[in-house]
Amino acid sequence: MKLRFVVFVLFVSLLTVVQARATLLPSACGDNRIRFDVNTTESKLLPAPPPEGKAQIVFIENENQAIAPFMYATVRFGMDGAWVGASNNNSYFIVTVDPGVHHVCASWQTTLKNLKKSIDVASFTAEPGKIYYFAANLTVTPVDNTTTTFDFNLLPTDEDEGKYRVKAWKLASWKSNN
Repeated sequence: MKLRFVVFVLFVSLLTVVQARATLLPSACGDNRIRFDVNTTESKLLPAPPPEGKAQIVFIENENQAIAPFMYATVRFGMDGAWVGASNNNSYFIVTVDPGVHHVCASWQTTLKNLKKSIDVASFTAEPGKIYYFAANLTVTPVDNTTTTFDFNLLPTDEDEGKYRVKAWKLASWKSNN
């Protein structure tokens, strides 16, 4: 009887840890309770150079198709422990940063439990005067009439690809609920 009780307590403890981990975001991200409403506007201009002594990050969302009829993903981007903005449906925005090491995060903002683990992180060292491009790539693949798979990642993107996306995609602006 004692062994069963110990196994039961161990199982419940492990289940609690697993559930806590499922909602825990990496330290590069922001508070998971913060949600964004995103608007996009046409803008075909390349970003101006960063201010003297600063660097810029262009956060891009690449979405190959709607995640459901007339529904596009909203992606939150974080840096060094706080959300810096969000994008929706093939859009981008720009953040100015100090030189040094930075940790970035992308998280698919969703209320669907099976998609809450759509989080990715990266780090880089910003140099003054440089522009860095990071793309959150969301690939939606229908498997059959009832099943769809989703692949999500955050990757550094080269300058040519980044400039192309800025010209092709819309500029994102947002409001947060905080």
